[in-house]
Amino acid sequence: MNADLQRLIELQRLDSIIHDAQRRVADEPARSHALDATLETARQHLAAAKDLLAQNQAARRDIEKDVAVHQGRLSKYRDQLMAVKTNIEYQAMQKEIAFAQTEVKALEDKILERMLENDELTAGVKKAEADLAAAQKSVEAEKKALTADVAAMKKVIEDTSAERRTVIGGLDPKVLATFELVASRRNGVAVAEARDGVCTICHVRLRPQVFNTVRRNDEILQCDSCNRILYFVPAAAPAAPAPSAPAAS
Repeated sequence: MNADLQRLIELQRLDSIIHDAQRRVADEPARSHALDATLETARQHLAAAKDLLAQNQAARRDIEKDVAVHQGRLSKYRDQLMAVKTNIEYQAMQKEIAFAQTEVKALEDKILERMLENDELTAGVKKAEADLAAAQKSVEAEKKALTADVAAMKKVIEDTSAERRTVIGGLDPKVLATFELVASRRNGVAVAEARDGVCTICHVRLRPQVFNTVRRNDEILQCDSCNRILYFVPAAAPAAPAPSAPAAS
């Protein structure tokens, strides 16, 4: 294979590694923000569960105050009942007592409803607390992994960039200039494999004479469509058959 072509293939491989590592480093703030958002959602769920529980408890206290008011009236009516002198007054007082008792019963039913609801809401708070604790643990672990990944990618960029400089040092400057020009115009990909008469990146069929020349891998040729530098990967040689075992005598 042409030495410069071989270096270009290696240069493209190194550039792809660097590009991927740079992308992962650049994505770190967004990935970290997504983790923070997950944690914030868990916090909001807990806050909402606590708010519902607080509303339930406040409503129950209000109802209990109303019960106390009606029970106070009942006590007053019963005291007054002992002092009535006519049958009409007695019947009127009985109606007031019956009404107050009905109100107390209705309010006590509401208190029971709030108590049952309180049990469900308390369970909801406990679940939200457990979910938040789990989210905090998970996010902490993922952030540590993210930090380690970013550090690893920065090391990959540093080491691969050093390899890249070595490869560039052995390239013909004109060939390197062609590579860099194409890479700048083709999203960083300046080298493409030609397979079955087609450029495998732009998928345009090559002229037969061009493909035949590319197959030799002995010169720098570019795709007529996308201008990427082409190379060919020969088919692997078939494996040699395993020696047959000697026949038993």
